[in-house]
This record gives sequence, structure tokens and C-alpha cells, in this order.
Amino acid sequence: MRKQFYLVALLAVVLWACGCEKKPNEPQPGDKPDMELITQSVPVTDNWIWSGKPAITLHIENANSMAVKVETKIIFSTDQKKSLMTITDSVEVAGNGKIDFVMTPSENFEPGFYRAVCFVNNKSARSFIFGIDPFDIVSAPDMQSDFTAFWTATKEQLEAVDMKAELTEITERSSDARKVYLVQMQSIADGLTGDPVIIRGYYCEPQDGQKHPVIFHFYGYDTQGSKSKCECPYGGSSNQFAEFYLSHRGQYLNNRPATTYNPGITEDCVNIYGDWFAYNFGDKNGYYYRGAFMDCVQAVRFMATRPTSDMTKLFAEGSSQGGALSYACASLSTLCGYSFTAIAPNVAFLGDFPDYFKIVGWPAETAKANKGSMTDEQMYAFLSYFDTKNLATLIPATCGVLGSSGLQDGTCPPHTNIAPFNNLKTPKTNKEYVFAPEMQHDYPAGWTTKLMTFFKERL
Repeated sequence: MRKQFYLVALLAVVLWACGCEKKPNEPQPGDKPDMELITQSVPVTDNWIWSGKPAITLHIENANSMAVKVETKIIFSTDQKKSLMTITDSVEVAGNGKIDFVMTPSENFEPGFYRAVCFVNNKSARSFIFGIDPFDIVSAPDMQSDFTAFWTATKEQLEAVDMKAELTEITERSSDARKVYLVQMQSIADGLTGDPVIIRGYYCEPQDGQKHPVIFHFYGYDTQGSKSKCECPYGGSSNQFAEFYLSHRGQYLNNRPATTYNPGITEDCVNIYGDWFAYNFGDKNGYYYRGAFMDCVQAVRFMATRPTSDMTKLFAEGSSQGGALSYACASLSTLCGYSFTAIAPNVAFLGDFPDYFKIVGWPAETAKANKGSMTDEQMYAFLSYFDTKNLATLIPATCGVLGSSGLQDGTCPPHTNIAPFNNLKTPKTNKEYVFAPEMQHDYPAGWTTKLMTFFKERL
């Protein structure tokens, strides 16, 4: 009996010892979590565009076996780098668990673009730009009293120029549906006097003898170097559109040597303008973009001479500088009696200079380095003649507009893109905007397909 008692007691001790043995991954009293096992990220939610106030999601994962309380913080500032507020909170994340923790400030933000810098346990989670009610942002036009008179006189100077258009077929790019030509023609001088400037472009002309809608393609700032290849289109199998790919003064085909890479170019073409944004800065009658904008109008006037162009159905597209040229062309062509059906400016340049120069460094540094004795007020008055937010006010209400911005764009930030868009007379039913939340200075996914759908819907 005593022997059985000892055996039972021994078994009890063994069972007790087993029960006290530490189980794998089970937290014990006094254990501390490894904070390196806490990971964090900030996923895109609501396209990072909100109304009133942001609702930012912090995705937190805890690889510890025990629950962990984490501290969270978001620092808010304006896109002009002015501090706004900091909000803090904390949340418990279960052991081997994860959570989407939403943080939002208690107060509404004014319409605009803002930066959020997010932290979890003082470790950076993400820094990004977001928007609040972007279509309510006011970028009031600031054109000078002679704005329309200035551009009307510039248009009249252009109309006095003998275009002298020369067409050279690029036979290796032509097709049965459309012939492809290099076009060389004269445009307005670099000032009130002087010789006309030669500009070039590629032109696709349908071969069925019918009239066709016209698309103008405008290019971004020519940063690729004078020896890089320029885009030359193919005629293709469709003749739905007549198209013109403009190389405005000093850029692209007007800034390339005679090489086999640029079909039709038989003589060396050199950029005489240096940094285009700086050329004749401060002289509105000699400024680079006065001439470049008129080059776009000259392209429209050239297409009006072609028998296959339906000048009642005009379209334009471009990115960055090309987006600004799209706005300018649709605006200033009205002075020549041509109204655009629709345009598609992507990440457009040259918008709302007074705010633009407070948000990013370029081209503000170039402007300030070349303004000479001008005060800032005088500088902005000069730039107002070339500001897309002012040019947009001349675009007819019948013109459809498809715009887009990369929220993280450090070259043409979203504020400068939305400024002309919000100043359009076009009703909401005929304009559309794409915000690409993670995109920088680039094209949104599927942009070409989207803009062509937008254009075709308005034929």
C-alpha cells in the first residue's frame, strides 16, 4: 500500500513538472517583446484623396508571441512644407497578429495637398502627399489687364508669317492607310521683330480622301540629349485620325543632328536657346514660351491647309511640358477661330507659378537666377502671361478635358496640375481627372488607352 502511495506521489510530481515546463513560443512572466519584430507600412486607401480630413491606415504586424502595445504618430504639413499638426495614438496588436489601424485628425483640412509622415514606435512607416477636396482648391487667375490683348497681338504677328510648309514623305513609315511626312515650316520670330523660326514635326495623313478628326501630340521638356532618337510614327492600318507630332522651337527635331535615327532630318539642327525656361526671361515679347505656344497654333493652322483635316474635331495631348502646350494650344487657337473638342494634359508643366515656386525647387531656382532686378511681384506678373491657370480661362466650355497628376510628383506637383483644371469653363460632365497616388513624374497606368477612349467618345 505504501509502495502504491509513493508511486502515485511520484506520478503527481512528474505531472506537475510537465505542467510547469515552458511551452514553445509561449510568453512567460517577465518576458519582453522584441520590438524589431514589429513591422509597419502604409497602404494606399481611398486613392489618398479625401474630403474634409484624411483617414490614414497604418498596417502593423507583430511577430512576437505576446500582444504588444505600439505607439503611433503622424506629422502633417502642407505641400509648401509648412507644419500643420501632429497626432498620436496607441494600439495593441495581438501576438502573431496584425492590424489595420486608422488614424484621422479631429479637425477638417482646407482643400489642398498635404504631406503625411507616419511613424510606429518612432520608426518611419511612410511619407507621402495626399489630397483634400482637390476640386475645391482655388488658384485664382492673376492675368494682367492686357493678357488677351497681348496674345491677340501675338496671334496677328503669327498670321503675318509666311508658313512656307515643306513636306517630305517618310516612305519607310507610310502605309496604305496613311502617309507619314516630315513637315518643316516657319513660325513666329523670337520677339516683335526678326526672322521667322523654323519648326518641324511628323504628320500622318489619311489616304481615303475623307475628312478626319485631328490629334496634336506635344512633347515634354527635351532633357534626353541632342543625339537621342525622336519619335517618328508609322502610318499604321487605321486612318481614323490625322495626326501631327510637333517639335516646337529648339527642341526634339529642332535640336538633333542629321542622323538615320530621325527620319527626314538631313541637316544638323541646333538648340540656340540654351535652357528654354530661362531664355529671354523677363521679356514677355521675347520669352521662349511666347514663341513655343505660337508654334502649337501654327501646327493647327498648318493642319487647316490639309484637305483631309476636319477642323471641327480637334484634339491635343501631351505630358509635362506637353501638357502645358496642350492647354496653351486649346486656349490660344480660339484667337484664330479654332475650338478644340478635347485635350488630355498629363502632369502638366507651367501652372500657378506663385505657388509652384513654393512647393518644389525647379524651375524656381532658374527663374530667380534670371530675374535680374525684377521684384518677385514683377516676376510673377511676367510669368502670368504663360501660366496655364490663366490660359485655361480662354478654353471654350465645349472642350472636354482629361487631366491627371501623380500625387508624389516632385517636378510638376499636383497643385500645379489642378490649378488650370479648376479654372476651366468646361462643366463637370465633360471633364475628368485621374489621381495616381504613388506616381511621380510619369504616366498613369493605361493612360494612352484612356485618353483615346476619352477622345473617341467625343467624336
